[in-house]
Amino acid sequence: MSGQGREHRREERAGNEPSAGTPGAHVRRVLLTVHTGRHDIVELARTSAARLMAGGITVRLLAEEADDLAIDGAEVVPGDEKAACDAEIVMVFGGDGTFLRAAELARYTDAALMGVNLGRVGFLAETEPEAVEETLSAIERCLYRVEERLALQVDVLDRDGDVVGGTWALNEVSVEKAERSRVLDVVLAIDGRPLTSFGCDGVLCATPTGSTAYAFSAGGPVVWPDVEALLLVPSNAHALFARPLVTSPNSVLTVAVPPDGNTARVSADGRRVVEIPDGGRVDVRRAERPVRIARVHASTFGDRLVAKFGLPVRGFRDARHLGPGHELFTSRTVLSRDVVTGDGRVLDADADTHIDGDVGADVVAGEVGGAGTRDDG
Repeated sequence: MSGQGREHRREERAGNEPSAGTPGAHVRRVLLTVHTGRHDIVELARTSAARLMAGGITVRLLAEEADDLAIDGAEVVPGDEKAACDAEIVMVFGGDGTFLRAAELARYTDAALMGVNLGRVGFLAETEPEAVEETLSAIERCLYRVEERLALQVDVLDRDGDVVGGTWALNEVSVEKAERSRVLDVVLAIDGRPLTSFGCDGVLCATPTGSTAYAFSAGGPVVWPDVEALLLVPSNAHALFARPLVTSPNSVLTVAVPPDGNTARVSADGRRVVEIPDGGRVDVRRAERPVRIARVHASTFGDRLVAKFGLPVRGFRDARHLGPGHELFTSRTVLSRDVVTGDGRVLDADADTHIDGDVGADVVAGEVGGAGTRDDG
């Protein structure tokens, strides 16, 4: 399984084990990957590194970031495929772009990715800046779990069926037209069987993790990360049947480009590009190696959806009383219409209950015993 359905938990070290500073003891390493273009991110990375090193953990930096971070006592390594070797965690300070860059470094190691979101949305990151101390404490005590997320393996073949290139992706693979002024003609096949053909701007093959990224913008479904599946999402297709598709995780998704059509290329996570030969095709399947993501907090994927998109969590009848922008204040649940307070307590709507709080408390308290009962239509 992938995602949250397949978790590994690091347990706290026993008190009689040697510390990291003891000769012969296992040295714990954390590789930092940082968006160094912002001063606040650099400062947070520095203070976090100091906290980790004070706890006996070795901090490792990428050579291209070391001068900007200027962290004394840190290891410095080249930013290549060996950067995360022997590291326990790759800790990411930045947005989803920085996280995807870090995923490249951890790809062929056992290191788990742990992100501190300092971008605009940050679906991949585990921690917001205000919870960094809690996250660092969990790393020190090995109190985190590791999710294995499904990744994609991509093979690019020429018209003779020979593999001429390849790559991988955590979020999505985009088969794109090379010339913006022309439509891209494609033929889609699932498990070697032709399905349909049309003209389009491109076709996305995505993972559940990537369902909230490019595929989401193209009209694809939101898929919980513990669901094992592959997604195929056409982009601006000229066809009546061009719906997003969800297939088995063991399927092979094929996007073929006719030899007399527009030239095309593959973009993986927006970071790696492979050209598609004329008349060639792209085969996308589940990768053998998943991506490991470390989690500390108990929030669910649904919680993150609500927080990231500011989703209303009340029925429209309740929302009208406080107006837009107050969806997360004291309210009623949509199903039971019980009152949910800001601290998560659930109060029976039929009880004679006084609700404390300065925003909308009088209105909601009045509804409990008045017009807003379970019997209203």
